[in-house]
Amino acid sequence: MTTAPRRGRRRRSPRRLIYAALGGGALWLAVAALGGGDAAPARPQPATPLHVNQLGYLPDGPKRATLATPRRQPLAWRLLDAAGGTVAEGMTTPRGDDASAGRNVHVIDFGAVEATGDGFRLAADGARSPPFAIRPGLYDAAARAALSFFYPMRSGVAIDGAVAGTAYARPAGHAAAPGDGATNKGDRAVPCLPPETAAEQYGEAWTCDYTLDVAGGWYDAGDQGKYVVNGGIAVAQLLSAYERTLHVDGAGAEALGDGGLAVPEAGNGVPDILDEARWQLEFLLSMQVPEGEPRAGMAHHKVHDDAWTALPTLPHEDPRPRYLHRPSTAATLNLAAAAAQGARLYRPHDAAFAERLRAAAVRAYAAARAEPDLLPSRDASAGGGAYFDERLSDEFYWAAAELFVTTGEPAYLADLEASPHWRGTAFRRDGFDWANVAALGRLTLATVPSTLEPAARAAARASLVDAAERYLALQQGEPFGQPYAPESGRYAWGSSHLVAQNAIVLARAHDLSGDARFRRAALEAADYLFGRNALGLSYVTGFGARHAENQHSRWFAAQLDPALPHPPRGTLAGGPNSWLGDAVADAALAGCAPQLCYIDHIESFSTNEMTVNWNAALGQFAAWLAEQ
Repeated sequence: MTTAPRRGRRRRSPRRLIYAALGGGALWLAVAALGGGDAAPARPQPATPLHVNQLGYLPDGPKRATLATPRRQPLAWRLLDAAGGTVAEGMTTPRGDDASAGRNVHVIDFGAVEATGDGFRLAADGARSPPFAIRPGLYDAAARAALSFFYPMRSGVAIDGAVAGTAYARPAGHAAAPGDGATNKGDRAVPCLPPETAAEQYGEAWTCDYTLDVAGGWYDAGDQGKYVVNGGIAVAQLLSAYERTLHVDGAGAEALGDGGLAVPEAGNGVPDILDEARWQLEFLLSMQVPEGEPRAGMAHHKVHDDAWTALPTLPHEDPRPRYLHRPSTAATLNLAAAAAQGARLYRPHDAAFAERLRAAAVRAYAAARAEPDLLPSRDASAGGGAYFDERLSDEFYWAAAELFVTTGEPAYLADLEASPHWRGTAFRRDGFDWANVAALGRLTLATVPSTLEPAARAAARASLVDAAERYLALQQGEPFGQPYAPESGRYAWGSSHLVAQNAIVLARAHDLSGDARFRRAALEAADYLFGRNALGLSYVTGFGARHAENQHSRWFAAQLDPALPHPPRGTLAGGPNSWLGDAVADAALAGCAPQLCYIDHIESFSTNEMTVNWNAALGQFAAWLAEQ
């Protein structure tokens, strides 16, 4: 890999982000982070060389830990109960130098332990691990929290503290109507970019003569932009978490059902996860170009401020004007795919809404086929992420798959069969993300009943299992147990969610094949996210003895303003990013080994961002974990 960011990275201008983080005319982020002369944030260090899943381990699952030590020979270890008594003991397995961690490491396997309870610790080489549990039900709270994360991210509605927690109550953001005199500009009647701005960012003086009511949806990340491509994969993964329960033998939907999540719609008779997903689907529909306008049926790529706002800025206090950006084929296909999937899932609950989704998906797909290469711009990063993507065969494949499964129309099958992804691999070694979505189409074809020929469905299932075998092989080479090992050796932006994505493939392979190896591998992948990593840090806020809590956010910003909350419990931090890309990370992490390229600092957006698509991956994975 070259020094250029990989295709899946969010293409934001580092200079603009650094500048914007402190507001238009403020000091540079580097000056603020260093206090104008104070020492840089310290390079993070693990609290102990014994790294465990800080939530714990399921009684019938794998139980492994990792010890970092310069010693090369096997070492004695003991498992201690809450009272300090020895429950089990054995010898470590040396694994040598781990390049991803920059450490010599050993693995401890205590999978034969049958004792259950809380407060266990491992002891080895003069060190003790953080406490952890061995019992069923470990992931119930994490799944609920990860999926309830989306409610406080809602735009256009006041957040109820009785639902989200008192600290997260706030007025509606971007809900002002034209002419009401509010400081907050609102999303009720958003115009398109002025032509002179579009000329700078897109190379053409594009604009439109209409406004759209695009209030609603989820804020994307730590900023207040809303992006169709990132929102598309996020809502699709929530829908998939629910759809899996309809078609996998033994799967249970109780945790996702009515009353399962912290949402204000609980008790309305509709599964809560569908209530939450609908909030985003309604926004995606609102971004579609109206009939009678140029490019009717396509979707605007994004909506956000004209310039970056300062940290912290609450959504209802954002004073910047907001604009619709030029439609893109990628956004249009995300709308088509997510709406088509939603159409089949909402049919039993709201037939009229399901039909709206189906019709919008059909229109969007036709519009994308009519203009198959209308790309976003690399330079459209003033006030929001560019989300540039120049290869769209995977988006066409995903959208055709969802439309075919929903409608059964032969035309969509023909497009699928003509796709390079029909017989090619859909699963990247490094995991799937917003810019690499072929895996979403393949997962749907493999798991959701349709009129697909049995041989073709069997081939889709076989390709999924083959991908799981590859991730299993990667995991077996990693002494921290993550099914993630980029060929370049460099961890990507949002690496923690890529671990979760590969784990989802392992979990789905177990669903389809019943092969216990895949279940064990998916369970072990969770260890990395919850603390069994080189930093000994849980990347999920509120879970584990040491966890991330200062993710990059303009309103979950306790690190900058103690009157504001930390990110909600269940928020996934982006995790190690070898590319770094912000002043805090550059100052603290230069020369870091891949797993150590992370700092829990609000201004380190390149390592510590939070986003809806990352939490959607965590939520989908955690829902499976809870079921285990």
